[in-house]
Amino acid sequence: MDGATPTFLIIGGGLAGAKAAQTLREENFTGRVILVSDEHAHPYERPPLSKDYLLGRAERDSVYVHEPAWYAHHRIELHLGQPAVAIDRAAREVRLGDGARLPYDALLLATGAEPRRLGIPGTDLAGVHHLRRLSHADHLRGVLTGVGPDRDGDPLVIAGAGWIGLEVAAAARSLGVPVTVVEPAPTPLHHVLGPEVGEVFTALHRDHGVSFHFGTRLQAIHGRDGMVAGVLTEDGRRLPARAVLAAIGATPRTSLAAAAGLELAGEGGGIAVDAALRTSDPRIFAAGDVAAVALPEGAGHRRVEHWANALHSGPAAARAMLGQRVTWDRVPYFFSDQYDTGLEYSGWAPPGTYDRVVWRGSPQDVAERRFIAFWLAEGRVLAGLNMNVWDVTGPIQALIRSGRPVDEKALADPDVPLASLIED
Repeated sequence: MDGATPTFLIIGGGLAGAKAAQTLREENFTGRVILVSDEHAHPYERPPLSKDYLLGRAERDSVYVHEPAWYAHHRIELHLGQPAVAIDRAAREVRLGDGARLPYDALLLATGAEPRRLGIPGTDLAGVHHLRRLSHADHLRGVLTGVGPDRDGDPLVIAGAGWIGLEVAAAARSLGVPVTVVEPAPTPLHHVLGPEVGEVFTALHRDHGVSFHFGTRLQAIHGRDGMVAGVLTEDGRRLPARAVLAAIGATPRTSLAAAAGLELAGEGGGIAVDAALRTSDPRIFAAGDVAAVALPEGAGHRRVEHWANALHSGPAAARAMLGQRVTWDRVPYFFSDQYDTGLEYSGWAPPGTYDRVVWRGSPQDVAERRFIAFWLAEGRVLAGLNMNVWDVTGPIQALIRSGRPVDEKALADPDVPLASLIED
């Protein structure tokens, strides 16, 4: 392609890919920008799929990253409904499902992740759902808002008490749908937040009528006339069900990268990238849910699936594709809304990495779900969650970045400004 118009190719129709395309134009890149997505919808954001869009409170157009006309106006060539099936690194081409071949000078893989399957009998029944794509949300929305079968007495059974499972549980309960959650861990979000804060979410959802079965998994889904009618758990419980949502996590979509011989990360999966979001091929980059970024001092790779990661890593990768200096070191960030409770989580502190949880707020504040929780290791803040307490994300992330031990008594005292704990 020497002497030809430079071409930057993006594979993935989510937030990371769309924001990368936007950034290329904002940075005055005048070459070809091609965006390929195996979905027919224009690039969209995923958080509304388990919140307002699922509830029927938001229209379809509201989830789009840009208005459809934006792409033509900014000369972004869209190939929608077309999977990328192979990367020819030697020829610097990507082959699509229809046989078309697209050239690239730089390639961004923003292929995201796909929901894990239950892998149990009965998953082929009508009424078994996943929630990752707009089409998934459309199907589940029909069930929750009454377009589906009229079986109001049976609950929605959710396999998994992670973020998606809990947000869908909250949406369903707000619509009056009975909900049963089956989770193998002892608390919701156990592998993210640990048992201490996980118990807060147990109480929150039980207060709204959600039934939990901890310490077990679904063993089979039973049907009647081809429709979901109930489930069997590993501990022998038979539970009625109007529908089943598999919310047991997501797997990074790395098959395209693997077939091309790109390096993959070990634990946690994903495409291995350096701090500039560059893969083992210097012309290929990765961003969003699929990217596993190298940690400092050879401490492995970390893959983050949250919205903020896609929002910021797509533009960062675009700048790296343009040859700009990029160092990806953002503190992971996530937000969630469940019932009348809003929260933000910054950092990374799964069980086994922390030795203490410090609560900022009285026991009454915690009971009323108005507090900040900090996860510490040897006095250093690894992560913080603010629930119904706002405008504190900046200082929480500053505490995490500082890496310095803090005064735990002051950290727990709401009358001590967080910013004062960061000052030298």
